[in-house]
Amino acid sequence: MIAHGGFSSTALQWLFLGFFIAFAVKVPLFPLHTWLPDAHVEAPTAGSVLLAGVLLKMGTYGLLRFCVGMFPVQALHNSTWINVLAVIGIIYGALVALVQPNLKKLIAYSSVSHLGFVVLGIFSLTTIGADGAVYQMLNHGISTGALFMLAGMLYERKHTYEFKEFGGLATPMPVYATFFLLAVLSSVGLPLLNGFVGEFLVLSGTFQSAVPHGMLFAILGSSGVIWGACYLLWMYQKVFYGQIHHDENKTLPEIDGRERISLVPLVVMAVIMGVASPYWMKSIEPAVVSTMPQAAGTKVQAIKHSNPNKTDQQKLTSVSPAAVVVQNASATGGQK
Repeated sequence: MIAHGGFSSTALQWLFLGFFIAFAVKVPLFPLHTWLPDAHVEAPTAGSVLLAGVLLKMGTYGLLRFCVGMFPVQALHNSTWINVLAVIGIIYGALVALVQPNLKKLIAYSSVSHLGFVVLGIFSLTTIGADGAVYQMLNHGISTGALFMLAGMLYERKHTYEFKEFGGLATPMPVYATFFLLAVLSSVGLPLLNGFVGEFLVLSGTFQSAVPHGMLFAILGSSGVIWGACYLLWMYQKVFYGQIHHDENKTLPEIDGRERISLVPLVVMAVIMGVASPYWMKSIEPAVVSTMPQAAGTKVQAIKHSNPNKTDQQKLTSVSPAAVVVQNASATGGQK
């Protein structure tokens, strides 16, 4: 019914906003993010891993599959202010994480920042940006899930997440420190690890996007990469370097075989997804194009004014048949 113009443009806008708000809470997108840090801090380790690795992706999947897939014209018209919220979330989440005294709450705020990249990629309305958003969904589950697992292992030994209780743990727990460093670098977006691929595609797609101010959003969003390195490396320094100020930390037990076995698959996947990303893209890109057909037509606004010798329909057809779908849907909605 929506595809055949069964609703007026006003009704479609309200439907889009209803779906968007529901999924934005689930992502969570700034300013609807306030429930996430407390939920992570209060949840057990398994709950935090499940929340970060699976449940939050229901929100980003909903934005891509329903908000953009079902309401392509409304997604295009609302993309500017949604991207503003995504960029604010990227920077705000990183800055708040930078001042956290609690290890688990810092990781929770890093999720707010990283998922801002996903929303930015989706509403860049480009194939490459949406590819990066889907890839970043997978990356976030691996890197942040690993960080929550590692934080939980430390909590079992110290029964606290406060940074003031840590320091110098690389000496008694070198293997644990190594796994933690790999998870941190994955989350930072170090080249050859999975985080780099997703963030690069998102920022590249946003930079090339024809949505208003796309280049500015990409530049501001790229600052989140820098802030991410700041708070994650600062976290690692607070926990593992420096002097051991608490005597009980000198005898903390190293992670055992069971814990190592649970961490190895995540580290291996982070490396494989960083160096062999085309294997995932072969499956991701066709799904993105079929779900978001106007991805190839986001240059419509620019193309319409580029060649005065062609009609609008000819210009759109030269870009992509999908762009014609968007234009026709827009015209139908406007008539209603």
